[in-house]
Amino acid sequence: MIRIEIEPIWRFTREGDPAGNAVMLELLNEIRVTGKISEAADRTNISYRHAWNLIEKWSAFFGVPLVERRQGSGTSLTVFGEKLVWAGQRLRARLGPQFQNLAQELETEINQLLPLGPSVIRLHASHGFAVSKLREMLDREKDLGVDLRYVSNQNSLVSLAHDGCDLAGMHLPQGALRKRSIDACKGWLKPGVHRVISFVTREMGLMVRPGNPLGIVSPAHLLNPSVRFVNRDPDSGTRLLFDQILDQQELDGPSINGYEQVEFTHAAVAAYVASGMADVGFGVEAAARQFHLGFVRLVTEDYFFVCRKQLLETEAMKRVLAIMRGEEFQAAISRLPGYKCSDAGAVKTVSLVFQRSASASSSK
Repeated sequence: MIRIEIEPIWRFTREGDPAGNAVMLELLNEIRVTGKISEAADRTNISYRHAWNLIEKWSAFFGVPLVERRQGSGTSLTVFGEKLVWAGQRLRARLGPQFQNLAQELETEINQLLPLGPSVIRLHASHGFAVSKLREMLDREKDLGVDLRYVSNQNSLVSLAHDGCDLAGMHLPQGALRKRSIDACKGWLKPGVHRVISFVTREMGLMVRPGNPLGIVSPAHLLNPSVRFVNRDPDSGTRLLFDQILDQQELDGPSINGYEQVEFTHAAVAAYVASGMADVGFGVEAAARQFHLGFVRLVTEDYFFVCRKQLLETEAMKRVLAIMRGEEFQAAISRLPGYKCSDAGAVKTVSLVFQRSASASSSK
């Protein structure tokens, strides 16, 4: 099984210098985190001397220092150095899923041409920390390939209906908002054809700057024009959920400062807030904690998969379910902030999951 990884390279050029300078943002970020060039060099697998040579080279190229040393307090980044690092963090978070999708397309094309290719499970799901962890463990399995594409809630079900995937990831809110979300997707589900596989729950809410200096504790606070918000893209399930929360509380989304400013992943929203470009965003708790942000929980979501029932009889799918049910996977999920395994790997009928939950929501 051939694996492909695609990563961006930051190359800065000046007139008359076509080769430019490839800036190692990982080194700068480790300096920001550790406050020590020696430790940053170790973490990026280069020598201390080489690290200093790179820093001096980049500082000379830009004409401004990237780090500053303070007696008794180690090394820190300058304002310019911080700006470079956070630009890199936002780019990685924003484009990471797109790079992974492209790499997956190339992997699939190449591996199909190789002899004795593995059994492949095609998985379409929205980008999330638990899905990435599942993919990580599946990648360790011999003779089992995973064709994972990151798509929105609705598009995953469309793919399943048109045989574009084997497993379609979905996430639905618990509580009063659940029925509306089910109504938007149940036309793609057939009780006699499909089965639902339980996976995880995750906490969704407001990602705020460390210490929550503006005291943001509810969506109503977003209407303050001095509060800068960053939104998710209109096609995402998270954006749909956020708009439903606003509608439930009779709040006008376009009146929010930054409602039209969008990012394409939970991590990208969190990086945008962490870099100081916004005060608050909406997304999953794990992304907030990854960037050391505060978090105000608003709703819990159930994340699960839908498949055709015939898939459950295949050896490849039995191995996927075994991993979901295994102690290692469940322990890994328990370490993700805001995530919990919710009967992971249990197979249920469409009627049990959708019809009963919709009835329970409507009765509240």
